[in-house]
Amino acid sequence: MKLRLGIPKGSLENATVDLFRRAGFQITTSSRSYFPSIDDPEIECMLIRAQEMARYVEDGVLDAGLTGRDWVAESGAKVETVADLIYAKQSFGKVRWVLAVPDASEFKSVRDLEGKTIATELVAATKRYLAANGVSAKVEFSWGATEVKPPELADAIVEVTETGSSLRANKLRIIETVMESNTQLIANIASWKDAAKRRKLQDIQMLLEGAINALGKVGLMLNVERRNLAAVLAVLPALKNPTISTLSDEAWLAVNTILDELTVRTILPRLKEAGAQGIVEYPLNKIVM
Repeated sequence: MKLRLGIPKGSLENATVDLFRRAGFQITTSSRSYFPSIDDPEIECMLIRAQEMARYVEDGVLDAGLTGRDWVAESGAKVETVADLIYAKQSFGKVRWVLAVPDASEFKSVRDLEGKTIATELVAATKRYLAANGVSAKVEFSWGATEVKPPELADAIVEVTETGSSLRANKLRIIETVMESNTQLIANIASWKDAAKRRKLQDIQMLLEGAINALGKVGLMLNVERRNLAAVLAVLPALKNPTISTLSDEAWLAVNTILDELTVRTILPRLKEAGAQGIVEYPLNKIVM
């Protein structure tokens, strides 16, 4: 059994390869090849633009692939959604497709764009959004550099953003959110019905979700005397209740927990003050719920 898996080429490529690495898969890409190698003999990878992924999965060229929910909706492809994977090229979060206009314009909402021109790569979804708001406007496909088109080439744009910094740099302001999107693991409907391929996809799903759960988290181990345990636990935020075990000296306990990496620098001094000793922080690759 070989699972043909599409890896998104372009802006999501590096984040996806890194996520698979955290999940336990080593994917090696090359600028000269559209067929990355992977250290799993049951998987064959192919680099495909995220915009085209759903169509190739629907047609059975690929058994499965990773792409944005926005591009699945835009293509109208009939595929099986295996998992929502909340990561993006920068923030490992969701992205937004927003309606943006020049700072100097008087446009305040989508209704102010009646009869105007909107440039975007997300044409079908933008047309649906306008129709839902009762607005008739011209929607032009943008081949790139969409942010520079207003006001000369378009009155407004619908563009994807994580932070909004590129829009602000081009003197644009967001007036509405057209849709939110995140990466999805999608599958061909026939492939999903195949027992072996479905099992493999569910394994991949579990490992990828485990890697996402571990993002920004670290493990913490420490030793503490029984008499100081309550003071240490009062300092320690935990994913769930920390694991506590007895050491060879029964007057001492070992505490093991998971916490947000950003909190470590704040609580380590407090843990030391509370009586913790032998504190060890270690990285996490996966947390499987």
